[in-house]
Amino acid sequence: MNTQSDSKLVKAVLNGNRDAYGYLFERHERSVQAVALAVLGDYHAAQDVVQESFVTAYRKLGGLRKGSSFGPWVRKIARREAIRIGRNKQQRKDAKQLAMNASVVSNDGRIDEPNRRLLDAVMRLPKHERVVIMLRYFEGHSVKIISEMTGRPIGTVTMQLSRAHARLQKWLKGNSK
Repeated sequence: MNTQSDSKLVKAVLNGNRDAYGYLFERHERSVQAVALAVLGDYHAAQDVVQESFVTAYRKLGGLRKGSSFGPWVRKIARREAIRIGRNKQQRKDAKQLAMNASVVSNDGRIDEPNRRLLDAVMRLPKHERVVIMLRYFEGHSVKIISEMTGRPIGTVTMQLSRAHARLQKWLKGNSK
């Protein structure tokens, strides 16, 4: 592995030396993978995050102010990407769980009218409110657990639930007239 500093390697990459980026990759791959794995808990998904993070870092390298901060910067990119992937994965799981929920789906596999209207209304909520509603009421998580899962403060989760309730009540009352 190259013993040059990150700062010198970043400068070399910006001057057209692609091999220098390979050295940066080798130097920081494991720490980026550790960040992604800590967020996702899935080795294969973490590998995808590693690849995507280094591609993103390469594209945005010109915007990095201090080459010496490449390591923390690429780990931050990885953390954000892992959180994004984790949320998308959770939302797909939530939607599937919602559709399979025994109280919503009848024995013949159809959703009755009141539950169909509720499901339609939940799916119309802004993404951040939809996520907390589904975690709270369809998966049964506490506000504290939702806060930990989403990385949002408890007060924010509580406010999002409150706003979602108000929207749902308004929409469902409007549909029942």
